[in-house]
Amino acid sequence: MILLPTPPPAAPAFIDKAKTLRAQSFLDNRDYDWYQANVPFFESPDQDVDATYYYLWELVTKHLVYGSPSSGYAFTEFIDRPGWSGTYGAISCAAGLQLYEVRWLRNPRYAQDYARYWFRTPGAQPYNYSTWLADSVWAVYKVGLDADFAKGLLPDLKEYFAEWTRRQFVPEVGLFWQTGMRDGMETNINSRQTVDWFAGAPGYRPTFNSYMFADARGIAAIARLAGETETASLYEKKAADLREKALSLMWDPQRQFFMHVFKNDERDGIKALTKTHETGKFAGSPYGRELIGYVPWQFEMADARFAGAWSFLMDPQRFFAPFGPTVTERNDPLFKISPRCCEWSGNSWPYATTQTLAAMANLLQGAPQRVVTNEQYFRLLKTYTMTQRKAGKPYIAESAHPDTGSWEGSDNYDHSEHYFHSNYNDLIITGLVGLRPRADDTVELRPLAPKAWDYFALEDVPYHGRKLAVVWDRDGKRYGRGKGLSVFADGKRIANSPNLGPLSAKLAPGKIVSPSRSINYAVNNEGTFFPRVAASSSDPKAPVGKAVDGNYWYLTSPPNRWASAAGSKTDWLSVNFGTPRSVREVRLYLLEDGPGGAVRAPRSYRLQSWEKG
Repeated sequence: MILLPTPPPAAPAFIDKAKTLRAQSFLDNRDYDWYQANVPFFESPDQDVDATYYYLWELVTKHLVYGSPSSGYAFTEFIDRPGWSGTYGAISCAAGLQLYEVRWLRNPRYAQDYARYWFRTPGAQPYNYSTWLADSVWAVYKVGLDADFAKGLLPDLKEYFAEWTRRQFVPEVGLFWQTGMRDGMETNINSRQTVDWFAGAPGYRPTFNSYMFADARGIAAIARLAGETETASLYEKKAADLREKALSLMWDPQRQFFMHVFKNDERDGIKALTKTHETGKFAGSPYGRELIGYVPWQFEMADARFAGAWSFLMDPQRFFAPFGPTVTERNDPLFKISPRCCEWSGNSWPYATTQTLAAMANLLQGAPQRVVTNEQYFRLLKTYTMTQRKAGKPYIAESAHPDTGSWEGSDNYDHSEHYFHSNYNDLIITGLVGLRPRADDTVELRPLAPKAWDYFALEDVPYHGRKLAVVWDRDGKRYGRGKGLSVFADGKRIANSPNLGPLSAKLAPGKIVSPSRSINYAVNNEGTFFPRVAASSSDPKAPVGKAVDGNYWYLTSPPNRWASAAGSKTDWLSVNFGTPRSVREVRLYLLEDGPGGAVRAPRSYRLQSWEKG
């Protein structure tokens, strides 16, 4: 007989996950097993932050769509699939923010499939809006360290950059132009000074040029990973040239801000290559600042030399508001809070707030400066947290009134509800907790959490093939695993500091395994003959095709469902694959929502298969 040593017991969890999920009484999706299998868990002394954190993971499930066996997973922006969306309802405008969010899910397929979607799925429409796809692929890589994934997309990313260059790069200026509408920011203070007040005229914008800088830098990094040194050098030069031109042309030394620059002459005397309010009807105005002026910091294109721009952010006469910030400074002659969607002249837009908070974190975590503080960062984060409320529960729509927090006018049934056009949890992980993803064997923390906090914990973070936990326990009594700030990898402490401040440690990557691909053969979004779904009856407002559209919502009365005709006591639904399929698992999402809003499971159900015939 051979006696084997007893393996050491698994380290106890820092967070009681089941209890934490049960505490989020607002959740529609109570598939607690999914959360425990997929999301990093977080807790802090601030219950509002915690609730919003779990709400945003639930929101991700509302937008997760399995498109097809060949494409896999994608994410929608709106709850529905509007006519201007691409295949399966995705829209490129928020794709960068979405990929930064879902890269933290423990199943890497969600982010990897979605990144590939933009280049491999017909009808994906990656050029409909500005975004930062190459940078996002690199961001996903820095968390999962799956080299095959990143290198496999390198040819697509180079063509993506080349196509944007053919479309919108102006060699004599050295920058890319974009309209406000195709930047995802229609009806802004610049577009309203042109003939097309909704879309706006072409301009050199801090947003799009920052995105293209980040994309060039991302392609260079992936090329070095792939051993393509010439390609890497080429794109590093593209990034450097773009940075130099952008910082030079768009920075206004008088107003101490990065500004929109008009590409052409426009009406009312606006001249080409002049900044907002530099010429035209409002020439000489000392205002004209928009939150887009902070985007260069989102991608570390700007540095502390330009930090004076941040002196305006927390000023109530400029951007700060009870449910802000406003997208345009309040004293601007064209400042406007709109009662309807979609105007970018004064409302509070979560998309822009996300960008601003990410940019602010980069500034605070970078070179020393004296303009903004960690305390101001958390104040803005808490403002953003409480903006995401409706009737006292976590909620987000398109844009909010910056003074009241109302979503009215931007909150439409089966469209803008639970809008996935921003992110929050990436801000918590990389900003508040301060985990800065890197491509080398170092774990780096630069936490921005309030110094007054006695504790916080973030655990089950997928990072470089390991499972990380970041824990702050001032006196060691909360978690019983030591005092101070600690990093744990697979349950073992690898770094500790008595202070809530920067901390780093070496971390050898674990085994990087490409995710397995379970295929949903029942889904049919293309309208092909097979797989063919049929039913005994259908409600006219809930056709049978909705049963196999790849979306699953945990709502009392979801609008995207199949429902049988009223009055039937027994119903059936069938799926004909058209060819033999090996089936490992069948998932049914069943509910009855009768009078009074009560949700009930069916009394019984049977699952049948026809294997021959």
